[in-house]
Amino acid sequence: MATQPEDPNTTDIATAADTPRPLPWPVRWLLLGFAVLCLAMGVIGVIVPGLPTTVFILMAAWAAARSSPRLYRWLWNHRLFGPLLRNWAQGGKVSRRAKWSAAVFMAASAAVLWMGATRTWVAVAASACMACVLIWLWRRPEP
Repeated sequence: MATQPEDPNTTDIATAADTPRPLPWPVRWLLLGFAVLCLAMGVIGVIVPGLPTTVFILMAAWAAARSSPRLYRWLWNHRLFGPLLRNWAQGGKVSRRAKWSAAVFMAASAAVLWMGATRTWVAVAASACMACVLIWLWRRPEP
């Protein structure tokens, strides 16, 4: 069955339907505030062991993409956060260095937790959660 050539003057219905409508300004401002908060938490996570950087940067990029193209471009081109975002955009890839860093910091956090835990179940639950996250993380593809 032959198809007719497309008329350049017609609008593709699927493309028009997929184009997002601009968000109302209160929603944009809330998303921008959320992006800035997540970015701040991600920056703090670079310094503080046990606080995840990757998750906060991914959430910041998601919110910035919907509220502030300027912030999103800055994150995408950032020296530290850009590669993380680009790897994730290419199929959820996580670098081996990030995997090892997460493993070391989670092990250190678990050790501190076990040494200072007054309730054993808290240490067991937190360690089990960290183990599940590490299993998931090490199963992610690498760039």
